[in-house]
Amino acid sequence: MSLTASAAKRPKHLDLLRISLPLPAKVSILHRVSGALLFLALPFLIYQLDQSLDSAEGYAAAAAFFGMPLVKLAALVLVWSYSHHFCAGIRYLLLDLHIGIDRIPARQSAAVVMVASLVLTVLVGVQLW
Repeated sequence: MSLTASAAKRPKHLDLLRISLPLPAKVSILHRVSGALLFLALPFLIYQLDQSLDSAEGYAAAAAFFGMPLVKLAALVLVWSYSHHFCAGIRYLLLDLHIGIDRIPARQSAAVVMVASLVLTVLVGVQLW
């Protein structure tokens, strides 16, 4: 098979919704998404912390704001982001140390990251709601 024949079979674009990615790839993508969410939420969270530490009225306003159901849901998304980013980060540190780099252990550790982050989110979510 020549180079031009193999190039002709390649797709013109990648439809990411139709490609079946392995679990470690999904964990990697979610690690990046969770990091971006945490980064984007940081200024808002720092503002809320500043407001709550400013005065008793500021604390009451921040507490009332975080008591709203939609804000609780957003906080739960941030809890998932933190727990997933933390668990996946530990996984990547172990992979950097060449622990679990083979195919089966890598898939198992990716599954552990997904389950652990969801369990941690549920545990915090029960306390939050």
